[in-house]
Amino acid sequence: MSSHSAQTGSAALTLAALGVVYGDIGTSPLYTLKECFTGPAALALSPANILGILSLIFWALMLVVSLKYVSIILRADNKGEGGILALLALAQRETAGHPRLARLVVVLGIFGAALFYGDCIITPAISVLSAVEGIGVVSHQFDPLILPLSIGIIIGLFAVQSRGTATVGRIFGPVMLLWFATLAVMGIASILHAPQVLAALNPLHAIRFFANAPGTSFVLLGAVVLCLTGGEALYADMGHFGKTAIRNAWYGLVLPSLVINYFGQGALLLAQPEAIKNPFFLLAPSWGLIPLVLLATLATVIASQAVISGAYSMASQAIQLGFTPRMDIRHTSAAEKGQIYIGQINWALLLAVIVLILAFRSSGALASAYGFAVTCTMVITTMLAFLVLGKHTTPLRRAALFGVLGVLLLVDLAFFAANSLKIHEGGWMPLLVGLALFTLMMTWKRGRTLLMYRLREGEMPLDGFIGTLEHGGLPRVEGTAVFMTTSSDTVPHALLHNLKHNKILHEQVILLTVSTADEPYVPQEQQLVIRQLGESIFQILVCYGFKDSADIPRALAQAGALDARLNCDPMQVSYFLSRETIVPSPYPVMARWRRMLFSLMMRNAARVTSYFAIPPNRVVEMGMQIEL
Repeated sequence: MSSHSAQTGSAALTLAALGVVYGDIGTSPLYTLKECFTGPAALALSPANILGILSLIFWALMLVVSLKYVSIILRADNKGEGGILALLALAQRETAGHPRLARLVVVLGIFGAALFYGDCIITPAISVLSAVEGIGVVSHQFDPLILPLSIGIIIGLFAVQSRGTATVGRIFGPVMLLWFATLAVMGIASILHAPQVLAALNPLHAIRFFANAPGTSFVLLGAVVLCLTGGEALYADMGHFGKTAIRNAWYGLVLPSLVINYFGQGALLLAQPEAIKNPFFLLAPSWGLIPLVLLATLATVIASQAVISGAYSMASQAIQLGFTPRMDIRHTSAAEKGQIYIGQINWALLLAVIVLILAFRSSGALASAYGFAVTCTMVITTMLAFLVLGKHTTPLRRAALFGVLGVLLLVDLAFFAANSLKIHEGGWMPLLVGLALFTLMMTWKRGRTLLMYRLREGEMPLDGFIGTLEHGGLPRVEGTAVFMTTSSDTVPHALLHNLKHNKILHEQVILLTVSTADEPYVPQEQQLVIRQLGESIFQILVCYGFKDSADIPRALAQAGALDARLNCDPMQVSYFLSRETIVPSPYPVMARWRRMLFSLMMRNAARVTSYFAIPPNRVVEMGMQIEL
């Protein structure tokens, strides 16, 4: 019975992974092969070229997705979590004793995370557009409706994000199961009419294709890479579904269905070269076009949903790791930690996607912008993997692993170089988005570091101060005062200001410090450390993982349950916070533009009360000015 239950649970998890993880890469057959022959390279539709392109697509899937991500990169998990920021946290741990290398690792990781948002903007636009363009195959009379319908679908998708993905997520798996089954059935029917297309499984066709036209072949890598979009999602979503479910879904259904459909499109082109106008939809019989357009649209919405959810998760991790300002994070599920909603990210993405659709107007035009951000992130992931993998294995296995990673890095670099040629055609857009976000994230990190340094300059050591405070003869008032501070060994500024201006002390004082570990989740029983510093003064150290939700009232309630001496009654607790204002320094440590940018980000950051779930009516803020 337990074995049956385990199998049922594994199947359900695999089905869920199918719906969330593989939406992006699962919809790539909509546009990849078409772009290879109608894009800037203008490749002739000869049998040799068709077999060569199919061979490149097949071996790209095998090397980059099957070997690199599914077999190797999934091993680089941070307590079960994946994604480039989780990989960055692992790499930082490995380079702790090498400051220069550690700084380079941070720059690479944050740039990769910033480029991820470029991908988040393009994916919904190109996916939905490519699906809705299928109505043009039904009748060209519908062509004027493509843009309005696409924008309407996008607006509807982003509008329902605040409700969470729990309800919609239940249908994701079955819909994508139907989608991949449809891909396979259409592909098989076409391959039966031209079985010679299966010769493209031989890598010699790809090699000959490169040998005959190396320049054209190199440029076409920029289109072939479209079949790999979504590969990073395999790693990023590992924490939600686990390695086993992701691998089972890939090898059991996704990879076979993708390959069969690509080869089916190739077989159609061998028999009917004119089908290149839209080889995916022309695989279907005329009676099945409208249902296929509807199914494809639903599949692309699911693909977009996966990327949008990834954007929320990435933002949450970046906040906890100290690379972006606080944002209002709403948890949309009481059972699943990963289901969150961030309004600022949602509406910024919606605006960017609509602008992108209106600017490029077709999936073919967007394909020129697609790929640069993806391939750059692929390169960074492989480079960071060198630092993380192979640490706890034999020298022989380590050498073999590094040899394979070296080959895969060359493949990534080839795709990246080919996509660099598309920068002037639209690749500048994700690069510009990535550079802008990278500048914001590094400015915030640098500004916070300098701010903490300035704050520590004026702080008093905690040792010795506690005794003075206890026996200073200050008037006492009822209740508990919680002073939040970033340092556990110095006196909080808010406490000093309270003593200076109010000249009173609560009957119980708690100095509370919140820190973030370089792991995704910290077990609740390990999150708190309670110390008694004096008769009525306590120190509480709270440690969260970079994917944990920070909730200070809940932490205090837990502390009160652990230590009966603490008075953590919510109606008796007052929170004293410092609110810093940045002013110019006579000897500035930041460039003027960067200081202004950091100051702007501070003013627009979510309030501490909201981020830490502190009741606003229990908060006293003590203002202070900091020179930078």
